[in-house]
Amino acid sequence: MSELNYGLHSATDSNNRQLSAIPLSILDLAPITAGSTAAQSLHNTLDLAQHAEKWGYRRFWLAEHHSMPGIASSATSVAIGYVAGGTNTIRVGSGGIMLPNHSPLVIAEQFGTLESLYPGRIDLGLGRAPGSDQLTSQALRRGPGSDGQDFPERLRELRDYFQPVSGSSMRVRAIPGEGLNVPIWLLGSSGFSAQLSATLGLPFAFASHFAPDYLLPALDLYRGHFQPSEFLEKPFAMAGVNVIVADTDDEARRLATSQEQQFLNLIRRRTGQLSAPVDSMDSIWTPQEKALVQRQLGFSAIGSPTTVRARLEQIIQETQADELIVAAQIYDHKSRLRSYELLAELKNN
Repeated sequence: MSELNYGLHSATDSNNRQLSAIPLSILDLAPITAGSTAAQSLHNTLDLAQHAEKWGYRRFWLAEHHSMPGIASSATSVAIGYVAGGTNTIRVGSGGIMLPNHSPLVIAEQFGTLESLYPGRIDLGLGRAPGSDQLTSQALRRGPGSDGQDFPERLRELRDYFQPVSGSSMRVRAIPGEGLNVPIWLLGSSGFSAQLSATLGLPFAFASHFAPDYLLPALDLYRGHFQPSEFLEKPFAMAGVNVIVADTDDEARRLATSQEQQFLNLIRRRTGQLSAPVDSMDSIWTPQEKALVQRQLGFSAIGSPTTVRARLEQIIQETQADELIVAAQIYDHKSRLRSYELLAELKNN
């Protein structure tokens, strides 16, 4: 497997790292909006992916979350197959599969099947967090399960299932999966996955769209300890960014209140569908809650095209990211499409 299998084509000159030279990808949570259904959400996800393919986005990833009324991508492998089957060229993958929730054999079989159906287009992004609360984690695993500390062992087992087997070995085998080149990314919001990605010579994606505090130290750790492998000759880092673009700063800030309400509900330990935007959040959150939400969403670019371009250029220079993956929790599907279209225009002009 090579960088080409991964679809990695970054700016080779650090001085040339600007928006026009950085690949853009999409991280979608298949948001279920207030008053809507999971079925409509998934139809909207496919529609967004089809537009993203036309607009030139590199990859389209879906995230695994469970027991959350506002997210329809819990059966992530199934959703990936739906999106890949409705598109032609864009890479489709997981951002990510939470490996402690699953048997490595099952994930190898699922992604082996996806790679067999859509060769050269599937990415397997892996995380070690549960992606849910403790009770949901136990329900997924039918017991106490893993706390993530055995992630390296689970990852090793998963990678072994993709290795070709010669002769008539009777070992447990992943079919489909065995002998297939399924690109693996490690995802994280701390130094654990950064260090492991570096040791294994794998690409690394940081969840800075909701956990920005440790981003720069993690990138330094990854790049400083990177060991070249058969997959990568040099480190490749992707950063998550919340991006909402509209014709004006005011309209973009209004659209962003849906996302702010979602994060506020998480702080309050509530779950629900994605709420409609509001003119002001002042009567909804306390000053302390506002500060917490804004800290979590600190890695964001929200505004008119001019405003967003300036912020993204700043982020790229600050992180030296090789690729950006963009999340946009926008209530109205047409506004969500428009935001991603405006962003693509920014990159291409």
